[in-house]
Amino acid sequence: MNQQITQALVCYLVFINILTCVIYGIDKQKARSRQWRVPEKTLLLLAAAGGSAGAWLGMRMFHHKTQKWKFKFGIPLMLLQLIAVILYFKRVI
Repeated sequence: MNQQITQALVCYLVFINILTCVIYGIDKQKARSRQWRVPEKTLLLLAAAGGSAGAWLGMRMFHHKTQKWKFKFGIPLMLLQLIAVILYFKRVI
């Protein structure tokens, strides 16, 4: 049972981080072409839902949202929090 939970969690984290990075790239592309944008709330929610590594990677790859304090400090804090939770559950499971 624990192995199935671990596998499901890993699959979820891989999916949400790839999705988040792609969404950050799409938003940057839309910003350049002055089109409708992905709301900041959505970008932050994706990061908070476990996609903080993808958000951080997307920020670096696409040079996107790197000056806004919510992203500049919030995303790394969410990433550290995610790492702490993973390490905690790794010890428990």
